[in-house]
Amino acid sequence: MSSQLVLPLEPRNAMTRADFIEAPGNGRALAYLERWPDWSQPAAALWGPSAAGKTHLAHIWASHAGAVLADARSLREPLTGPAVVENCDSAEGPDHEPALFAMLEGGAPLLLTGRAAPSQWRVWLPDLASRFGALVAFELGEADEALLMALAVKLFADRQVTVPEAVVTGLLRGLERSPAAVRDFIARADQEALSRQKPINLQLIRELMAD
Repeated sequence: MSSQLVLPLEPRNAMTRADFIEAPGNGRALAYLERWPDWSQPAAALWGPSAAGKTHLAHIWASHAGAVLADARSLREPLTGPAVVENCDSAEGPDHEPALFAMLEGGAPLLLTGRAAPSQWRVWLPDLASRFGALVAFELGEADEALLMALAVKLFADRQVTVPEAVVTGLLRGLERSPAAVRDFIARADQEALSRQKPINLQLIRELMAD
């Protein structure tokens, strides 16, 4: 069958507390966020690799605290009130730093995210570097087998796709053991299944892995 143009449904990308998959690697961070406003200091940070759950946790806390969400790469003015600022170590220059420093100085509730530990974030303002180093920070640890299984099921559900358990097991057996690898492969499998107008099954999984 020739490939066809398919217009897939946009993934639901659920970011609520009920959709979050709690695991040993993220439990401490989740517990701390849910204690707000009983924090030891106004600002905290989450760090870890792509797809580790930083954005999901950020949305959970934003909903709990009534916080606005922003990206450090486009931040230019201080935000008022509780705020989440993501990708704090991905901005290419210092344009965001005065706004972020003003927010930290003002003592507003803040949640910052990045891939590396805050003490390793590249900084041009020395005073901001010391602020980052003093943050209460939580590393989102490596995903175990149970978390990856639950994540795969959730990612399929976000795309309104139900697959047999054997498909999820086969998928995980051949992939790099990371949430990002699972996320990217499921997106690819979903697109390929739509283009072929066939279900996601073990045969499709094996074909894609063999490419």
